[in-house]
Amino acid sequence: MPAPYRIPAATADVVVEVGGGIVLVERAHEPLGWALPGGFVDYDELVADAAVREVREETGLSVTLTALLGVYSDPRRDARKHTISTVFVGRAEGSPVGGDDARAARVFALDALPRELCFDHATILADYCEYVRSGARPVRR
Repeated sequence: MPAPYRIPAATADVVVEVGGGIVLVERAHEPLGWALPGGFVDYDELVADAAVREVREETGLSVTLTALLGVYSDPRRDARKHTISTVFVGRAEGSPVGGDDARAARVFALDALPRELCFDHATILADYCEYVRSGARPVRR
């Protein structure tokens, strides 16, 4: 019997800018730690709509997407399975509150981020900082 056909799962993450910082969520499920708000794209859902939905579910914030930062597809980016994340930049107002599968949500200054970030989010945030500095979007292979 042939091996089952496997494909990567589509996800969406957002670098949410709020009041001079960015929003991170503390994950309530494995892998534990801090991460960008985001999650899996539902069937029949636009990726941008999934990004907005995930931010609302995990932080209570209404985000306006302002840019596409990039697509992150390293097969090792998520130890649970191969995922491909479309990462957006967005703006929101207010104070985030952890919800859905986020234990907590907080605004962090870029120079005071948690040491350990989940998945490849340290790489994404380094790319975001370069994007803010130079205006150039990263090119990942």
